[in-house]
Amino acid sequence: MIETVPKGTARPESGTEAVTRAADVLLLFTGGPASLGVSEAARRLDLSKAVVHRILRSLASRQLVVFDEASRSYRLGPAAAALGARALRDLNLRQVALPILLRLQQETGETATVSALVGLSRVYVDQIVSRQEIKMTVDLGHPHPLHAGASSKAILAFGPPELRRHILSQPLAALTPRTPVSRAALEADLARVARAGVAVSMGERQPGAASVAAPVCGVDGYALGSISVCGPIDRFDAPTIERLVPRVSEAGHEISRQLGWDGTYRAVPELDEAEVPR
Repeated sequence: MIETVPKGTARPESGTEAVTRAADVLLLFTGGPASLGVSEAARRLDLSKAVVHRILRSLASRQLVVFDEASRSYRLGPAAAALGARALRDLNLRQVALPILLRLQQETGETATVSALVGLSRVYVDQIVSRQEIKMTVDLGHPHPLHAGASSKAILAFGPPELRRHILSQPLAALTPRTPVSRAALEADLARVARAGVAVSMGERQPGAASVAAPVCGVDGYALGSISVCGPIDRFDAPTIERLVPRVSEAGHEISRQLGWDGTYRAVPELDEAEVPR
């Protein structure tokens, strides 16, 4: 039997529809302005203002959003912040990266690492060490500068623009003879990294060591860390690097997606939007 509804009569929402619409309203705050009015939210979701107003009032009653009288708009509330903080604790970079590191080490035979951006530095937070007799290992938790090495440059190229501006404005220490120490050289390196989607280092941070790294991005589209494969420089010839690049890139994408990345990079240096790697 076909159900008919008299014209002008609103069809009652099912429980699933109501939950879906409430979730859609909440998700508006993740990629748009910090605050939204009822009219703007209704326009974006193609819903009636009455429906959106009812949803926002319900969310406000649970402190998932709060209403600002001065601007007549809503913003995320303390309950949403608590949920986000719990999600981040339960879904942290190291936990998400571990199985992917294991796979990457097995596929490449080299040491696989994951790094996190901490302030103006980078730290290794985990590694799966190569089983080969001659191999590379890293010191977990030790800060490294952001201008030298593949893991650092992957973060800097895809990180927030203010971070990049700050690093480029500072003196760049020469860690090895191959470290980029001029602003022009580092800017050129970062533009190459942005175009390729990965960074390659041949002895920039540590003599005799080579690495291929990709950014790990969060929900805001900026790099919050990086994943790399590293080893003795004499094992990283051009064919090997060519083989590693897609594996490392996909590993970075996989971790990023699990951390909430939507596939869009933000503020990549020296690139038009059409050139940004996907």
